[in-house]
Amino acid sequence: MLLLEESLSHLGPSVLLLLQLLLPPASAFFPNIWSLLAAPGSITHQDLTEEAALNVTLQLFLEQPPPGRPPLHLEDFLGRTLLADDLFAAYFGPGFPSRRFRAALGEVSRANAAQDFLPTSKNDPDLHFDAERLGQGHTHLVGALRETLVAARALDHTLARQRLGAALHALQDFYSHSNWVELGKQQPHPHLLWPRRELGSLAQVGDPTCSDCEELSCPENLLGFTLLTSGYFGTHPPKPPGKCSHGGHFDRSSSQPPRGGINKDSTSPGFSPHHMLHLQAAKLALLASIQAFSLLRSRLGDSGFSRLLDISPASSLSFVLDTTGSMGEEINAAKIQARHIVEQRRGSPMEPVHYVLVPFHDPGFGPVFTTSDPDSFWQQLNEIQALGGGDEPEMCLSALELALLHTPPLSDIFVFTDASPKDAFLTNRVESLTQERRCRVTFLVTEDPSRVQHRARREVLSPLRFEPYEAVALASGGEVIFTKDQHIRDVAAIVGDSMANLVTLPLEPPVVVPGKPLVFIVDGLLQRLTVRIHGEVSSFCIRNPAGVCQGQEEGEGPLGHTRRFGQFWMVTMNDPLQKGTWEIQVTAKGTPRVRVQAQTSLDFLFHFGIPVEEGPHPGLYPLTQPVAGLQTQLLVEVTGLGSRGESGDPLPHFSHVVLRGVPKGAELGRVPLEPMGPWERGLLAASLSPTLLSTAGPFSLELIGQDGGGQGLHRAAPQPCSVVPVLLELSGPPGFLAPGTKAPLGLHIASFSGPQDLDLRASVNPSFALTSNLSRVLLEHNESAWGRLWLEVPDSAAPDSVVVVTVTAMGREASSVPPTHAFLRLLVLAPAPQQLLDRLDGFSTADQV
Repeated sequence: MLLLEESLSHLGPSVLLLLQLLLPPASAFFPNIWSLLAAPGSITHQDLTEEAALNVTLQLFLEQPPPGRPPLHLEDFLGRTLLADDLFAAYFGPGFPSRRFRAALGEVSRANAAQDFLPTSKNDPDLHFDAERLGQGHTHLVGALRETLVAARALDHTLARQRLGAALHALQDFYSHSNWVELGKQQPHPHLLWPRRELGSLAQVGDPTCSDCEELSCPENLLGFTLLTSGYFGTHPPKPPGKCSHGGHFDRSSSQPPRGGINKDSTSPGFSPHHMLHLQAAKLALLASIQAFSLLRSRLGDSGFSRLLDISPASSLSFVLDTTGSMGEEINAAKIQARHIVEQRRGSPMEPVHYVLVPFHDPGFGPVFTTSDPDSFWQQLNEIQALGGGDEPEMCLSALELALLHTPPLSDIFVFTDASPKDAFLTNRVESLTQERRCRVTFLVTEDPSRVQHRARREVLSPLRFEPYEAVALASGGEVIFTKDQHIRDVAAIVGDSMANLVTLPLEPPVVVPGKPLVFIVDGLLQRLTVRIHGEVSSFCIRNPAGVCQGQEEGEGPLGHTRRFGQFWMVTMNDPLQKGTWEIQVTAKGTPRVRVQAQTSLDFLFHFGIPVEEGPHPGLYPLTQPVAGLQTQLLVEVTGLGSRGESGDPLPHFSHVVLRGVPKGAELGRVPLEPMGPWERGLLAASLSPTLLSTAGPFSLELIGQDGGGQGLHRAAPQPCSVVPVLLELSGPPGFLAPGTKAPLGLHIASFSGPQDLDLRASVNPSFALTSNLSRVLLEHNESAWGRLWLEVPDSAAPDSVVVVTVTAMGREASSVPPTHAFLRLLVLAPAPQQLLDRLDGFSTADQV
């Protein structure tokens, strides 16, 4: 591999110009956009991370023109704010969604911001280039980059993004916390990204670095010297005489002589004594971040780098397959769908970027097979045969959990089976994992009485035996579809449909009520609308705003095409769709299921957080799910706005969010949305009160607004959310795990909604030894507890592998308190340190050949 300067020079003069012209306008930085409430006009870690990623993505698009489309030109982007929507529209074509790309950037940005909040990292000077720990900070930085590479090559891109966020935080902090800018440097440090390179000219313990400063602003407090230093923060480690402080209201070291500080985190003198240099520090931090992304691109290659950041509109293809002897038709149906998807999408923007396959039977499940190569996936799938008997039930949820641990976020997982789960005790954990991964699970269940002879049934099976599948599907935003052998191939076509980036439209009411129509809104940004009806239906009518009805008769109708496979109907509406309010009237026995989906470029992402408005780094502490009793912020990121703005039409906007109980659909609350930052970024926030989040069951999120023409807009999140009863945090060491070692893990649990009596259980995948000093907690209101776990990594641990630790807090005995889960991903690195250094530095034998 080339040196950094050389690896960037091959990009050509246009890209070097790009690095200078696409920097944000003068307008470490605080963690995320929420921090701007404390210091308006500052540039945050989130800004730097997203801007750097967009710059390098544009570099990739400029150098790799899309097949069948004209190449991009640099001059078309100069002087404009870079937006993911615009990049995707220019490269892939209008209408291709940037949702997964923006979600991946969000993962990196939140992992970056979390370094200022997590108990294991927020006060560690080595991770922030504080306290003159510059050599140690350099070691941790290159180590985090190395771990990013290893995790990405192992196809665990969630862990890779977490380690990348940690690396970028340290890298960006160097320019804000050290005196590199004050030394007059105009370029990033040439050795910071590289192992075995000395930073050089470091201030020693006895070198005085700062003079006393009594004011908030301290422009002249650095002594006249040419050595590299950084400020001390707090009391650990204590500041030696004559040394600089970090500075700011909450830095206790800054009140000890020499007073003041040197950080350039923000534009506010109350937080940053060197606030006047904030923009210079941000410019160098951005250039350094671009270099870091470019380095990863050169090491991973364009396809590997694209997978790291999900630079594709396509999703993954993930199958969980029952392989017992009665499953021949289902396995063939899965093969047909997979083959069709691979052949139809090969070389197109919608070609899957990740493939996962997990077989199961009784009593076994797995192993998991993951690849980014469609031919390898097809070969592995083609070798699966329906073999052996196996009595019902089977290990379906264990296999699904394994698939979830290896499937990228925002993906669809398809489970093919004809048996109920033997491992129903995993139901709640799998539900939580689907929401943590934001993955939607669809079960295709073949229930056919004629197949009894293929199954040994040792007991009378309950008619409720499929309820765990229903619970997981509900929690994930998926569905359970019951069918028969002769229809499975046709019904399995929903695999391809679900991977076409369709959104599910909200129905009012969300479930069929006899005599009452289901209502949904069609706006001008929807196309390829499909209605699916599943159940013992005698008749239905889909009515457009003009009153025209499409019934259950198969074939072409006045609004579209109807197909029926047993008790499963699929109605595909003709484009263009009439805008306005549509209705579906269903007459059926029991409760049929209705789902309306459509293709659109306008969608949204969301996450939750707790505002941290005091302390050295105000910002939004990210949460996977809202916690009962806590004032919570909902952040919404609308996708598809940037490309809409190019047409000159009035822009769509969303005014409020509706929380609705699942599955019955009762409205729990309606909260206004406030814009955060420039409109083109599509960032909106809503404040959710503890009263609003007091519901014990799951709830859905719906965005309500209008398009540019005043027509109503209605979007729903793909899967529901749940309010967890306690805050449960699991943290590990800042680096990797080594075989033959015992790693300490930290556990924090807090209650904000009343007394809690909880049992704590821990598990690990793969099955390493795991012990804990905390198995039960009794918490009063606003009380916390801390514990410690020890993970033993055996000598035989697979090199470059990922370990997932799960901790569950659950109410004792007959408690109605739902369980809370915390998941932690850790990396096992086995090669010797020197080999690892060579791998990153680019001088391994393989690279020299």
